[in-house]
Amino acid sequence: MEKITTDKIRNVCMLGHSGSGKTSLAEAALYVTKAVDRVGKPSDGNTVCDSDPEEIKRGYSLSAAIAPVMWKNVKINFIDAPGYLDFVGEVYQAVRVADSAIIAVDAKAGVEVGTELAWDYAVDAGIPRAFFINKTDDPDAHFGNVLSELKQTFGISVCPMLIPITENHVTKGFIHLGKRTMYTFDKNGHRTESEIPAEYESEATEYRAMLLEAVAETSEELMEKFFAEEEITPEEITAAIRTGIASHSVAPVICGSAVNLWCIEQLLNIIVDSFPTFTARGSEKVVHDGEVKEIKIDENGPTSVFVFKTVADPFVGKMSFFKVMSGTLTNDLTLRNISTGVSEKFAKITTIRGKKQTEVEALCCGDIGVTAKLVNTNTNDTLTASHSDDYYTKIVYPEPFLTMAVTPKAKGDEDKISTGITRLLEEDYTIKFENNAETKQLLISGLGDIHLDVFSSKLKSRYNISVDLKLPKIAYRETIKKSVQAEGKHKKQTGGHGQFGHVRITFSPGETEGLTFTESVVGGSVPKGFFPAVEKGLHEAVQKGVLAGFPVVYLAADLYDGSYHDVDSSEMAFKLAANLAYKDGLPRANPVILEPIGDLKVYVPDSMVGDVIGDLNKRRGRVLGMTAYEGKKGYQVVEAEAPKAEMLEYTIALRAMSQGKGWYTFYFTRYEECPAISAQKIIAEAKLEAEKEKE
Repeated sequence: MEKITTDKIRNVCMLGHSGSGKTSLAEAALYVTKAVDRVGKPSDGNTVCDSDPEEIKRGYSLSAAIAPVMWKNVKINFIDAPGYLDFVGEVYQAVRVADSAIIAVDAKAGVEVGTELAWDYAVDAGIPRAFFINKTDDPDAHFGNVLSELKQTFGISVCPMLIPITENHVTKGFIHLGKRTMYTFDKNGHRTESEIPAEYESEATEYRAMLLEAVAETSEELMEKFFAEEEITPEEITAAIRTGIASHSVAPVICGSAVNLWCIEQLLNIIVDSFPTFTARGSEKVVHDGEVKEIKIDENGPTSVFVFKTVADPFVGKMSFFKVMSGTLTNDLTLRNISTGVSEKFAKITTIRGKKQTEVEALCCGDIGVTAKLVNTNTNDTLTASHSDDYYTKIVYPEPFLTMAVTPKAKGDEDKISTGITRLLEEDYTIKFENNAETKQLLISGLGDIHLDVFSSKLKSRYNISVDLKLPKIAYRETIKKSVQAEGKHKKQTGGHGQFGHVRITFSPGETEGLTFTESVVGGSVPKGFFPAVEKGLHEAVQKGVLAGFPVVYLAADLYDGSYHDVDSSEMAFKLAANLAYKDGLPRANPVILEPIGDLKVYVPDSMVGDVIGDLNKRRGRVLGMTAYEGKKGYQVVEAEAPKAEMLEYTIALRAMSQGKGWYTFYFTRYEECPAISAQKIIAEAKLEAEKEKE
């Protein structure tokens, strides 16, 4: 295969709301460019991009998939990203290596939450964007309304390039505003080109004025022509669109139907003619001595690659997806991993289309490839042939806060669970895994319930491990609220040496989190040599409280009296005596349950603040204040404190409440006394669980 040079490569990620047709659009492009001989459908589970068994089963995208096509001697690397919020980590990977974005919009639904989020992802990544209004074959589609919504939501950069012509809710054709040409399509997607009919000239002129106004903004020469009402040629429009896209001042709108193959060729032409190459941006961000700086993209410089995605294949092994950031990558080249310092040999490099790999000898700067079995390389790593330790800025993934406990369905699978999860963690950086020693549970945290469900399904399909997911236990604490004096006497005679230990202890609320042990014994009633045994006995006792068996905190214990036997007293006897005193005193010291409290920050649009605050009040949250969020216009940060027990499924609740526009952070800060009603419920559940364990 002939080596494709940097100027002939376009990296385009497909973004948009779930169901807007991103995968279908990629599938149509594959078919039109003859990369495949049939058009697959997500609902049929036979598309190129949705090749994972879980994607086929569910009928929607779960991961970013690469679908390269050749069009007019230009390689377009389409990166099909998922639309579901649970898989936004895959979207971050896609926009990190893309050089532009196409945002798919449903012609009937218009601007949805996913449309706005897609725009934000592209803006944050610093890449230009265009819109493809899909499903214009729908009788309820309304291009004019959708275009107005796009302009209202995203500003004056939005301009039409290709518009549909409809009569009685039936699409008759499409007009290319730049070329002043009309396209019609037969049932097989074959195009016929003609002049614009007179009856559509008025509508075309109206939309063309929007296009000309947008392109005029790209240069003074075109601005003068525009105001002088001089003719702006199709070639000038194409060049202006190219300039406007690169500068982010133009976001062209194309429309069509992926299922019917309408306007797919026109979209490909626009990508080839107007979308930027990797080198067009000029520079790339790297981290140098802890600070971010810009370096020039050098297609002839030392080879360096950035690993943006990892797939843990149980048969092939670890597959590393990378973008060539400078120079040319060739087979058998050895590069140094800056993160680990280890040299890795690229024994075999391939391009990938869905799951089909094609071996290549070299990949030029800006191209995307895959290699297997890099031993010490993971997602976000930079590998280079240079001596520099500068590494490319890493993908910052959202932190997961929906946590569930994982239990095996089959006995003996506990060890297999940890192994399987560890492998899957290599490919999904939005999952966290913890073996909680206190609650004795394996915990996984994800971005949503679908995310965790897919994760558990992958454990089954890849590693034959079946698991159940349930809400995790809360690590409560117990403490006391008043001082009491308690006595513990351990006396046992079994023939020969007996056992004798006798202590009197004052228990009171402590000032530090753990156990504070003191002794004020006078007259030697308890010898000093037994003090450590008493303290040790109490340390063991506080691991289990008297209400529900949770550890006791903020407890002060003063050994003030007792007695001993010259022969029968021992460290073990005094340790047991201390435990008896603990059991005698704590039930009388007004014990209470303490629950974990966390700092909560909720980021939501201004209009949704009232709903969020109302919901937090129901969750026993305390709202501390609100501030405008500087990171996004029209958003507020609601700061609050809330019990962890009330936040277990907050991810799902907030998403429903905010229509997917809100997010939050929640971090444990301290323990606080639990309300009596909640405490009674906690105690009852603990007793029930203890009875089950006895059975």
